[in-house]
Amino acid sequence: MTGWKLIKTGKTPKLNNPILIEGLPGIGNVGKVSVDFIVEELNAKKIFEFTSHSMPHSVFVNEQNLVELPAISVYFKKSKGRDFLFIAGDAQPIDEVSSYGFSEAVLDMLKSFNGTELITLGGIGLPSIPKKPKVYCTGTSKEFVGKYLKEVSAEQKLYGVVGPIIGVSGLLLGLAKRKNMNAISFLAETYGHPMYLGIRGAREIVRILNKKFSLGINMKELNYEIDALEEEAAKTSGTVLEKSTRGLPSKPGQDASYIG
Repeated sequence: MTGWKLIKTGKTPKLNNPILIEGLPGIGNVGKVSVDFIVEELNAKKIFEFTSHSMPHSVFVNEQNLVELPAISVYFKKSKGRDFLFIAGDAQPIDEVSSYGFSEAVLDMLKSFNGTELITLGGIGLPSIPKKPKVYCTGTSKEFVGKYLKEVSAEQKLYGVVGPIIGVSGLLLGLAKRKNMNAISFLAETYGHPMYLGIRGAREIVRILNKKFSLGINMKELNYEIDALEEEAAKTSGTVLEKSTRGLPSKPGQDASYIG
């Protein structure tokens, strides 16, 4: 099995022109933390799971001291206006070919719900911890990016600041453009060390999405969670960070221009 299979885990809903939001592990796990928090806060329901032999050849040990295969899941949330699909998971595909295959499968899934718009989330690795992380945005067209910037605050001048957007967060943008879909990416600054958890960058992204789509997320609750995580991390010398960075590159000092 080299392709990607979509396993149904819940009743398939009827969605109204859904927007897909993707956040998988990458630098600082910024995208993953953002989507995981939103899914939890909105009580989004799981409907699919992607499976493939192109996932990392490993298992995780959970809090019950039992093993789990890495998973990439799809959640949905209905709203008064447009509905939402979320891509969340423990890992990204292991290589370039499987990343293309997975991204194509995601876009096919979105198309099956008559969706034409998506958002990818990620981090921009810096050589030091940013005190107040900036959020940059890019997308498939000036018009589409401009529509977002009219309602939220983000940096648009990304050219020359970083290198290529690597992984699913980048490929989804490029392939969406090829399929005449609208796509945008929000990328938050974070520390480019493999064991650093970019929760402050994730908070800035959640703040933007919460404002744009009136999600009703309690940002004070997220602030409390950030404070609690940082306090526990200080007590346990990074244990919390290790638990929360599944799927990150394992080598310190990688190129800080990597995004994902």
